[in-house]
Amino acid sequence: MKEIVILSGKGGTGKTTLTASLAALWKNKVTADCDVDAADLHLILRPEIKQRTDFYGGKEAVIDLEKCTQCGQCQEVCVFDAIDADFVVSEINCEGCGACYYFCPAEAISLIDRHSGEWYLSETRFGPLVHARLGIAEENSGKLVSLVKGQAKMLAEQRHLETILVDGSPGIGCPVISSLAGADLVLVVTEPTISAKHDMERIFSLAKHFGVPAAAVVNKYDLNENLTEEVESLCHREGVELLGRISYDPVVTEAMVQGKAIVEYTDGTVAQEVRNILGNLQAAL
Repeated sequence: MKEIVILSGKGGTGKTTLTASLAALWKNKVTADCDVDAADLHLILRPEIKQRTDFYGGKEAVIDLEKCTQCGQCQEVCVFDAIDADFVVSEINCEGCGACYYFCPAEAISLIDRHSGEWYLSETRFGPLVHARLGIAEENSGKLVSLVKGQAKMLAEQRHLETILVDGSPGIGCPVISSLAGADLVLVVTEPTISAKHDMERIFSLAKHFGVPAAAVVNKYDLNENLTEEVESLCHREGVELLGRISYDPVVTEAMVQGKAIVEYTDGTVAQEVRNILGNLQAAL
């Protein structure tokens, strides 16, 4: 079983658009959307949810007002101002740190699991999809990413699927690190801009730190071919294999508006470039 994680360093480079087309073309695979903070792969894959499960990430404090003596000690130790004058805990402000729980002399405070979102097992026209939705302003996205990846691996083992295709988050934070764990290859989707080049370097460093081989694709390469050459030179210096280029074409947006992957919407230049990238990616594995 091989696991490919598709990352971008920054948002808007076309990572999810490419993932959708790879999902359309790849056989014997399960797809996982690990961009749990802002999941959008489902907009193209249009999944039919088969199983829905609550996700509990972290803790939140609850005060038993019958036991509470209103001594005010919990308010003093709470650095998040999460406990109001009536000794009611704000769900928004509470970070679940447990300070009030440990310092309450009346033992009137308990820490309960915090409902932070949901994760799903779904079927799509391109095969199974594991995905999730993190609640607004909720944390522990890295924990949810690990859960999604774990479920994708179990599903692949149950159905004897050969590949796990993971759509990761932008950036280099906790959810990206969770996405990288255990991967066989990270595919970095970049574009010919200064910010994208800079963030691609950070992903390369992160992948190298965790010992995961990296490959790259330059999307919309023809918008600035000088910067594209700089990006490709950087890949060469870092020992990162360049799997291909994708042209800029408004037909990509047309496909997204129709809720389709580019390779099922057109057989034009962009679709052929994506097919070539798939061949190079499978060869790289």
